[in-house]
Amino acid sequence: MIRYTDDITAEEYMELRDRVGWMQFPLEEAEICVRKAYMVLCVRDDDKAIGVVRLLWDGGYIAFLSDVIVIPEYQGQGIGRALVEACIRKLNDDMPHGFKVKLTLNSAKGKEAFYKKFGFRERPNEDAGPAMDQWFFSES
Repeated sequence: MIRYTDDITAEEYMELRDRVGWMQFPLEEAEICVRKAYMVLCVRDDDKAIGVVRLLWDGGYIAFLSDVIVIPEYQGQGIGRALVEACIRKLNDDMPHGFKVKLTLNSAKGKEAFYKKFGFRERPNEDAGPAMDQWFFSES
């Protein structure tokens, strides 16, 4: 039975990242990612975590949609859509009257069409340059 919960362990989170081929990092760091997110929504098939999304927002004008993950055998069933819609709904519900919030994301390569269905625009475009990022690694 598919159900949505607001909890996920660091181990489950890292397992989901592994299942879709994303970078791994220490469990301590994963725990912080989960605990400090504005919203976490985990999808479970019975008790097994099969998907997750994190919404990062400090209450200001920028929010970030992060880690939209659905493991391969559950993709194409509307789970990813439900995760993104839940984040958009949460943002709209919690945004104070008169606020303007820009929800941003970094799409996984090849998943741009999925996000376009929600109104996200690719960059660069007429008013924004390309998205940029950089990984930092601590010295051991």
